[in-house]
Amino acid sequence: MREAFARLAGRVLRTALLAETRCPGCGRITADGLGQCPDCRAAIAPLGGGPCPGCGEYPGSAQDVPVLCGRCREKPRPWNRTLVYGPYAGPLKDLILGYKFEDRLDFGQRLQEFALETFERGLAASPELAACDMIVPVPLHPRRLLARGFNQSLEVARLLSARRALPIRQEGLCRVRRTTPQMELAREARAENIKGAFAASGPLLAGRNVLLVDDIMTTGATLEECARAMLNAGALRVDVLVLARA
Repeated sequence: MREAFARLAGRVLRTALLAETRCPGCGRITADGLGQCPDCRAAIAPLGGGPCPGCGEYPGSAQDVPVLCGRCREKPRPWNRTLVYGPYAGPLKDLILGYKFEDRLDFGQRLQEFALETFERGLAASPELAACDMIVPVPLHPRRLLARGFNQSLEVARLLSARRALPIRQEGLCRVRRTTPQMELAREARAENIKGAFAASGPLLAGRNVLLVDDIMTTGATLEECARAMLNAGALRVDVLVLARA
């Protein structure tokens, strides 16, 4: 009896410890299973207006109808439209960093919900997104995948894939060259660093509409290289979805 009680007490204690998480934004204890307090969940809500549909940058002030910024009009991106949940700052940044680098895999559910919400909002503004055939996550080099244990771009797309019946085809794009992490480089060096790092599957992508998914977009150099590889392999259309725009 005493051993059974001890085991039960141990389970209760472990459950309590698992339930007691701290908000990554403010450090407040929260037991909602998502890791965020109500204030930080409110702060992470999408901004009013909308980002540039080309590069995903948010305008200086909210606007009702997203329009291409001057840079994207002068030099269009190789994809059709960028869908972005919000700026890379505050609680959203904390969630992404915690998920990727601090083993906070419990944040994944919330990030998956953000990805789904981002696609739904994009679909309302651009009904042609309904023709999307598949999701292709930005791949990691095998060594980096082994070190991290998962590809965050693949994982955040899982709920969207299930709800929209869009297959995730990670074999559509592979990383064929190991590169210096983009975050370690100056903005002007990133395009050269990532050049030729990806190969796309022609038999899989030819004539298809692809949704390219990543967690963060900074300069867009990685996404541009991925999109060009897929278009060169015969993809009919590429759209981009990211959780955050830096």
